Amino acid sequence: MPSFDVVSEANMVEVRNAVDQANKEIGTRFDFRGSDARVDQKEHELTVFADSEFQLGQVKDVLNNKMTKRKVDIRFMDEGKIEKISGDKVKQVVTIKNGIQGDSAKKIVKLVKDSKLKVQASIQGDAVRVAGAKRDDLQSTMAMLRKEVSDLPLDFNNFRD
Repeated sequence: MPSFDVVSEANMVEVRNAVDQANKEIGTRFDFRGSDARVDQKEHELTVFADSEFQLGQVKDVLNNKMTKRKVDIRFMDEGKIEKISGDKVKQVVTIKNGIQGDSAKKIVKLVKDSKLKVQASIQGDAVRVAGAKRDDLQSTMAMLRKEVSDLPLDFNNFRD
């Protein structure tokens, strides 16, 4: 029975490259000269440091541009609240989402069931597996999910015949 998995995973190698490029640009830009503006990465967590909230916005813009150029969807980034640290300095934690969370997975399963296509969807951990008798039905399901789900960057892998 043909099947595929619906996943939402960022390419962490490209995220690392984007962070490195952003730090390099921040280090050479004139408006960041002498400031403590930078982006640190630990696994799926980025920490953005700056001297003021305005500079924090500038650093996030540089980071977003680098992510976009490296073809990493910025919908993966979940921004936390801005925290004040020593003096006037601020930081913000940005989490890179990995996997489809429970509510979103249930929404995808409901969309597949309501589509009247002859396929079954089931939640498998942080992915949704879709199985059907015909490849054409699976391809129609992929097209429908691309169109209907706009709040998550979806990817389709593990296609089996």
